[in-house]
Amino acid sequence: MEALARRRRRIEALMTALAVAVTVMGYFCESIATTGTLPSGLTGFTIAQCLLPLAAHVVVRRCAPYADPVILPVATLLTGLGLVLIHRLDHAYAARFHASPAAPDQLLWTVLGVASFIAVLVLLKDHRRLQRYIYLTVALGMVLLMAPAFFPGDTYGAKRWISLGPVSIQPGEFVKVMIVVFFAGYLVTHRDALALTGRRFWGLRLPPGRQFAPIVTVWVLSLLVLVVERDLGTSLIFFGVFVVMLYVATERTSWIVFGLLMAGVGAFAVGSLEPHVRGRIVAWQHPFDIFLPPDQRPPGLVSDQAAQALFAMGSGGMTGTGLGQGHPELIGFAGRSDFILAAAGEELGLAGVMAILLLYALLIERGMRTALSLRDPFGKLLAVGLSTALALQVFVVAGGVTGLIPLTGKALPFLAQGGSSLLANWILAALLIRVSDRAAQSGE
Repeated sequence: MEALARRRRRIEALMTALAVAVTVMGYFCESIATTGTLPSGLTGFTIAQCLLPLAAHVVVRRCAPYADPVILPVATLLTGLGLVLIHRLDHAYAARFHASPAAPDQLLWTVLGVASFIAVLVLLKDHRRLQRYIYLTVALGMVLLMAPAFFPGDTYGAKRWISLGPVSIQPGEFVKVMIVVFFAGYLVTHRDALALTGRRFWGLRLPPGRQFAPIVTVWVLSLLVLVVERDLGTSLIFFGVFVVMLYVATERTSWIVFGLLMAGVGAFAVGSLEPHVRGRIVAWQHPFDIFLPPDQRPPGLVSDQAAQALFAMGSGGMTGTGLGQGHPELIGFAGRSDFILAAAGEELGLAGVMAILLLYALLIERGMRTALSLRDPFGKLLAVGLSTALALQVFVVAGGVTGLIPLTGKALPFLAQGGSSLLANWILAALLIRVSDRAAQSGE
């Protein structure tokens, strides 16, 4: 076992060093391309990029020596690439909109994210302790989920932020982790009742009324988030994670069928009645109609961001225009959120976008691999839920930017600007590392 720990930590150290080298080189090349000079903060940026992963690696080595060696390097590389892209967007937005830079704030949030990662590993010695507090966790999660509805104002049409002075918090990012913890604990307790009872109809075992109540409750809550806060992304992730975890816990196809039917019914109803959600659907169906005269545009179509994102993807081609050589400012300030993938598509091309998506796929795969290696039911469901939440968030963002599904406004994990997203996803990575360490220690 000691040999296993040493080998895994050695692999982790080498891959993390490679991630840091790629980040620093990207920062250097971006500055040369956009300004023609060396970046003024290259030394400080390099020191920060070296010290933060080093601190995280040392804590993993001491607190989770048998953990999966891939999770930390991938999280480090995605965060570093996000900093490089945000710094590149700062140049574009400063030239066109005279906007203040966002990269320094994102670097500060990166420090806080790594600090939260370290805190979770130091304080949480065993992931099974979370099972004792699932009802407290879900109560806090529901309060945070509904809190934005009581704060004035919205951003990009959605009410998903809580503003406390100069700081804005997006509680939905933290709620996804809390909800996964609750679902894992709840499903472990009620798995037999959910899996073994009910009548068969057309080859499907229908869930009984008492056990069907949880999925109806979650469905109603997801619709409330969609209607009250106009937050399509959080609603999809919230409901999708629950349905996937139900299926993993019970192995009953009927849960997937009913989940898809209820999601379809809810999406159709809200999309038909809620103007903001309807506007996103219209922009998805007719993105280029925004360039028609105003009296010829479909009702509800008010933004050209979806069309500009498709133009950016198309102009990038296979290898891109080159880092710092595109025009991401044409998308507007949304380029600092979900549309950061369009900026990557323009300047890094299809090859760069596929590399980013493969990094996410690798991170998700390591979480699923951890779940498969565990016999502990709570840990298995926790790993599946966290991996599923990450996968669904990447899907709704990438799908929206590429025109596969309507835009949701969620932040691309680790990559996009956003302190709440960065903190929540580093906490998610810490939980996956803790669970994987337990799996290796127990020899499961």
